[in-house]
Amino acid sequence: MTKKIYASMLTALSVLFFTSCVPTKKFKESQAALASARNDSALLDARVRYLDASLKSVRADSAVMANKISGLQGNIADLNGQIDALHKEISELDNKAGQLSKDAANKQSQLSKSQQELANQQKRLEQLQALMDQQKKAILEIRRKMSDALVGFNSNELTVAIKNGKVYVSLQENLLFPSGSAVVNTKGKEALGKLAEVLNINPDITVDIEGHTDSIPIRGKYQDNWDLSLARSAAIVRILTIDYKVDPLRVIASGHSQYDPVQSNSTPAGRALNRRTEIILSPKLDELYKLLESTPDSQAK
Repeated sequence: MTKKIYASMLTALSVLFFTSCVPTKKFKESQAALASARNDSALLDARVRYLDASLKSVRADSAVMANKISGLQGNIADLNGQIDALHKEISELDNKAGQLSKDAANKQSQLSKSQQELANQQKRLEQLQALMDQQKKAILEIRRKMSDALVGFNSNELTVAIKNGKVYVSLQENLLFPSGSAVVNTKGKEALGKLAEVLNINPDITVDIEGHTDSIPIRGKYQDNWDLSLARSAAIVRILTIDYKVDPLRVIASGHSQYDPVQSNSTPAGRALNRRTEIILSPKLDELYKLLESTPDSQAK
């Protein structure tokens, strides 16, 4: 009985021991699994905290980057505005440069035109000066020839002088006419013949004949001093053109009466000098007149 009880107890103890050993192993295994899980959880927590910190850092960096991007975008916008302003300024400068270039071209054209006009005027002045020099030389030559031709007459009978660019042969009344008459005397015809010789060998000389009187009113044949001065100039024209064959197309006659005196009419000597006939000689001025009347445009052509 005791053995059976002991055996039973031993068996029970064995069973109990055996059964108690199984949960302990599982418990240990559970404990190990729990510890492993806790470790894993700790690791996961650490990783979560790390990731959270990283996320916060990334977010912070993202915010900084966003601010930087925003600032850069603002700078880009400012730069774009400056670029647009510079493009506009460049466009305006291009327009101004184009206008300045156009203005410069116009000014250059005007300058060239002005220079051409100046050159034309200079050429015209040179031509005019050459003609004037030629006329002056011709006038001096006419005076010389007339002085040589009339060398036999006294200074109280006639004078030869240059005045206003012309040669004036002034013949006094005592050489040509009796007092109050328009009939040329012999000595006067002799003087006119010598003058006509010079005119006939110099066909380019034009002849103006002016009759002059003093201020004493005329009586007798002539109505007044106008009539007498005209009659005397006409008488000389007839002698030159009819007797001495001077071309009448070269001759002009006029009377000035008492209104162009060379001396005062208040004295006998002054009145005697005023009673004169002036034969005014000048070279033909056709070329000079043509040059004076020509326009710069015609000169440029």
